[in-house]
Amino acid sequence: MKTAILLMALLSTGAMAGNYQNSPYNYNNSANNFENSSSNYKNSPNNYANSPNNYSSTNGIYDNSGNRTGYTVHKNDGGHNYFSNSGKRIGYSSGH
Repeated sequence: MKTAILLMALLSTGAMAGNYQNSPYNYNNSANNFENSSSNYKNSPNNYANSPNNYSSTNGIYDNSGNRTGYTVHKNDGGHNYFSNSGKRIGYSSGH
């Protein structure tokens, strides 16, 4: 029984190591990283580039009915942060 638990722990650790670039535990992806925070003006809904009132915006996220549900902001590592219209971070993609 202990061997099975140890084996499962080792396998899950190995799986996590392979996906660390995409993991929320990676600081580059963490909501605690200022680059990913809506407190950073680049990501803020108060930045006109991210505003739903900016009809020329090219970073909007839309649902199947054409309603704007949020926006995306390019990260320095080549990935993206995804925010709701109110500035809540709802996802990310890693650039690595």
